[in-house]
Amino acid sequence: MNISVENQAKNARAFSLLLPRSFQTRTGLFVLISTAVAGLLISQNSSNAAATWVIANLFGFALQRSRFCFASAFRDLFLFGSGHNMKGIIVGIGVSTIGFAAIMSWIVPNANSGTLPSEAHILPVGISVIVGGVLFGIGMVVAGGCVSGSLYRMAEGYVASWITIGGVILGLAALTMTWNWWWDFTVSTEPKIWLPSSVNLGYTGAIAVTLIGLILLYLLVIYRENMAGIFNPHINTKALPVQDFQTRVRSTIDPVFKRGWNVAVGGATLGLLGIVLYTIHKPLGVTGELMRASQLGLRWAGVDIPVLNGLSTLGGCTGILDETGLITHTFAITVGLLPGALIGALFAGEFRLRLPKNWKRYVQSLGGGLLMGYAAGLAIGCTVGAFFSAIPSLSLSGWIFGIALAIGAFTGTQVIKRIS
Repeated sequence: MNISVENQAKNARAFSLLLPRSFQTRTGLFVLISTAVAGLLISQNSSNAAATWVIANLFGFALQRSRFCFASAFRDLFLFGSGHNMKGIIVGIGVSTIGFAAIMSWIVPNANSGTLPSEAHILPVGISVIVGGVLFGIGMVVAGGCVSGSLYRMAEGYVASWITIGGVILGLAALTMTWNWWWDFTVSTEPKIWLPSSVNLGYTGAIAVTLIGLILLYLLVIYRENMAGIFNPHINTKALPVQDFQTRVRSTIDPVFKRGWNVAVGGATLGLLGIVLYTIHKPLGVTGELMRASQLGLRWAGVDIPVLNGLSTLGGCTGILDETGLITHTFAITVGLLPGALIGALFAGEFRLRLPKNWKRYVQSLGGGLLMGYAAGLAIGCTVGAFFSAIPSLSLSGWIFGIALAIGAFTGTQVIKRIS
């Protein structure tokens, strides 16, 4: 009888030790519950938007836990020869490619039918994507983060990232006012090149070409690391003996919520989330809602917004102010990212208000954001929509944007060297 009472007391103590003791963890639980309630409220209006909201929460959480950022991937490769983050991006694109191909083959069984799969990020190929990619690459390196990276860092307390996103919105507003010039000059005549049909590869050939391209790119990254003398040591961790209930539970929770994820795990997770999101509505992309915000700002400022010729026919990460309702797909995916990233930061104890120490960082954040916003509007997406979701859509535009992005990022590294 005494043994039974003693065991109950031990279990009670174990459960009490598992309760969150830090302020950040308790706040994280509050944000988690609030986010779930918000999802339930959204489901009253649209089950599709609610599902998108949940995926966006997971998207933000995965970004934060894996420190997944396109800007650092390109910058570190050029500045230091480190391909750690770039490898994660390649893994994520590879995962998405398989899933996207399956979805697109269900939507359009015959790739040569002359029909493009709905909502896939098959974007125009031409001057617009090249200029957009170069400008975006420069902007993200100068700002110190891409759009998705800046969004999750906003949730971590980085003031510079808030300024960057403000710059992105201003850049998108500038693109809105000049879009029709670009449409008449080049976009209206640019073709959409879908590898399964335009190059007559079929699904099998297009998947093979894409995966081979990704493998070659992965090998190129390894070669760059080798030339730079980058050494990635394998660290053997000694397993701790599991003795009690508390240790068992914490050993399960900590790798997810407390420790940083391997970037390849983060990339694969984002790739899987992109597949799930495409089955619900459309692939990942975060600039559509920012474009709507920029147009709303223009309207509030009394600026007459012109009819944006052809924009609604292009797909990708477009955001039209006249879309009905507040809780749209673009709202759910972009805004939903923030609480997910905040939950990740709070559970890991990584949330802190961080102010730039040098005034130059404010200028870099705003200027880089302006470039990214204008470029993302022109290319119909940022590194997520026009690159991470476009290559798996088997669109040639994704590869062209990626090459232009690399050129811009290299240029951006030269700029920050001079600033430093």
